[in-house]
Amino acid sequence: MAATDEPGWSDLGWNAWADLALIRTRLDAGADPNSDGFYHGPPLHEAAEHGSPEVIEELIRRVDDVDAEHKGRTALWLAVFSNRPDNARALVSAGADPWRPMMGGWSPARLSLATPTPDLFPARPGQPGLSTSQTTAVAEARRLIAALGEIYHDGLGLACVAGVDVGEAAQRLEAAPITGSLPDDLSGDEGLHIVGATDVPGGCVISQPWGYAPSMPGVLHHLSVGTVCYGMYDNAASGIKGHIARDGQFEERGTRPGGRIVSADESPEEILASYLYRRAPVGYCCAGAGLRLADSRAIVGEPDIWLRLPRRDWWH
Repeated sequence: MAATDEPGWSDLGWNAWADLALIRTRLDAGADPNSDGFYHGPPLHEAAEHGSPEVIEELIRRVDDVDAEHKGRTALWLAVFSNRPDNARALVSAGADPWRPMMGGWSPARLSLATPTPDLFPARPGQPGLSTSQTTAVAEARRLIAALGEIYHDGLGLACVAGVDVGEAAQRLEAAPITGSLPDDLSGDEGLHIVGATDVPGGCVISQPWGYAPSMPGVLHHLSVGTVCYGMYDNAASGIKGHIARDGQFEERGTRPGGRIVSADESPEEILASYLYRRAPVGYCCAGAGLRLADSRAIVGEPDIWLRLPRRDWWH
């Protein structure tokens, strides 16, 4: 995938930002080090997230401002968010300010307190640390991601429902328990109407390892009445799509849980969650609904019960 089509920077994939010789050649040929035509940010931002300290040092010698912001974040902030401590150190050595306020109160240094390298920057008197609830969220994210392990989620549909057990979920969906074996072929319409349901601490999980049914609007609408429900579907063609429904209404549609580009206008809690569950979409959905799974059985294993959804228009 090309990272940008900016003049002088065209046809660069993410791995190219670690290739010092290539980046230096582009710069010497006239590529603008301050170009802001990238989707993710200027070249220094791209290198902070995907590159190497050597490439960052080369760019630093040529940029106008090591702390230039793009969409509310500096290159240093991206290095921290991407868990690239070596890149972060290179930027700070060149004068980047780790305590510069941005992104909902999450300066690079404050965000680093939630990373595996909380001592990345020296403390600065008077600057805020993590609150008690944020410290708890960090610990729970690490526990939950470890408990879930590596989940192959290609083709997976999921709904994480807060405060609702399997029996209540089945009633809300007017779904009938399935007795006996499942059909041999689950790829067609019959399989689409079959979902697994499992009680977990904090609520329940509705899953379909082979399809999108749990994330259909009608399913999320019924499940979320009086509570909150996080749904997702990993489409091999278009990627992961997430939805958040609360009390029968959608708060968000078409997000990318676990891979979101954080916006400066998001809440501090959402920015932290986006960092903690980066590349962990299932964990993000479980945590959003307050589910505290001990393992991945509710997601990809044998559910407590299989349910057959009634035939109706679940898209409205």
